[in-house]
Amino acid sequence: MDFDIPKDIQDYLDELDAFIEAKIKPLQAQDDNERFFDHRREHARTDWDNQGLPRKEWEELLGKARQDAERIVEQAREDQLRMARKEDIVHRAEEEADRIVAEAEQQAQDARAEAERYVDARLAQFEIALRRILEEAQSTTRALAKTLDQVEVGRDRLRAPTTAAEQEFGGDPEAQLFDAEEER
Repeated sequence: MDFDIPKDIQDYLDELDAFIEAKIKPLQAQDDNERFFDHRREHARTDWDNQGLPRKEWEELLGKARQDAERIVEQAREDQLRMARKEDIVHRAEEEADRIVAEAEQQAQDARAEAERYVDARLAQFEIALRRILEEAQSTTRALAKTLDQVEVGRDRLRAPTTAAEQEFGGDPEAQLFDAEEER
């Protein structure tokens, strides 16, 4: 079995490595952009004090990356036209273009799906937090209502001309004892 990489593929890999070294790594090393390139550093890209929106620095970095990407795409189009002029390369160029488009569409779809998962997770957390707040508010309302009922009962007892024992047993209990003895 032959595990050697064909020369044209190896040349392409070398070209990709050179592109990463020349374009991506300098952008990553510029200022403190390193913090944005590690997916575990979501907080570096997110402004939690501004409703979880992306930070201004992150948006600016994305803008630079888009500009670089547009220049690269334009350069790639020019290169593609040059290559298309050569009859024996036309077929390979079309296949490569299809592969790149499919890969870009897949990456865009993956990014969209990741963004949707992120938003869904944030909304779920928000819903849970709101439900907890609602439950706590309802519990507090019930406790306050119970307390108000107890206060009202206490007020009624204080306002009544009779004692609590008289209210409970009806009339004066000592008077009832004496009445019962006199009847005998």
